[in-house]
Amino acid sequence: MVTGLYKSFCAKDKRLVGGMTLVFAIRGATTVENDCKEEIVRCTQELLNEIMLRNNLKKEEIVFILFTMTKDLKSAFPAYAARLMGFVDIPLICAQELDIEGALSRCIRLLMLIQRDNSFTPKHVYLKEATKLREDLTNEKGEDL
Repeated sequence: MVTGLYKSFCAKDKRLVGGMTLVFAIRGATTVENDCKEEIVRCTQELLNEIMLRNNLKKEEIVFILFTMTKDLKSAFPAYAARLMGFVDIPLICAQELDIEGALSRCIRLLMLIQRDNSFTPKHVYLKEATKLREDLTNEKGEDL
């Protein structure tokens, strides 16, 4: 988390947000069964919906989202799925995850930076097989511990 005087221009409603805000990072991941466009879109949207719900987020609070996918996923960009959900004024970027032997396959990960006041505690979201990535944060259903 980064503290300090932070001013940004919110693209959606064109208002200046100033004063003391904090930048928080929210992590999340999910997996797909098959490398197909429909499943990548559906699972990415499910992950984004869960993050938004569990963190009580508004799109205007999101600074940017970085998506990564494992090398075995090539059918769609996760950012495309986000754009379909209306994430049109938020900077989005996709990258390939490091190809590490023994790593979880067919995995979509994200790092979302948001701005909030200091009373916020991020809730990271790991769904499906991705719960294995952070067993310290979630149970097998992807629910917070």
